[in-house]
Amino acid sequence: MSSQDYWKANLKLLSILLFVWFIISFGFGIIFSEFLDQFSLGGFKLGFWFAQQGSIYGFVILIFVYVIAMHFLEKKIGIKEEENEEPTSDLYIRRPVFCHVHRNCNLVSS
Repeated sequence: MSSQDYWKANLKLLSILLFVWFIISFGFGIIFSEFLDQFSLGGFKLGFWFAQQGSIYGFVILIFVYVIAMHFLEKKIGIKEEENEEPTSDLYIRRPVFCHVHRNCNLVSS
């Protein structure tokens, strides 16, 4: 799997999870709220519950789904995490994000 395939799979996963989050938060909390209000959860109308608590719970669950899915994707392409991996002061230079993206910063460690 090439790096382009990896990022394509990553963006596809992100798009799906963001769509699910949109449905949970905006759809269930606002659009379908009146329909869901005929059901109750913990003594509260379900539409109200999704608007106040459900979207937060859904978001946290989606974070765990993303972590697990990315773990399998990275395992599929052969990326391994090294335990106790710490940068050494001689080899590690803290650079701004711009430098990592464009790779044309010439920083001198001090």
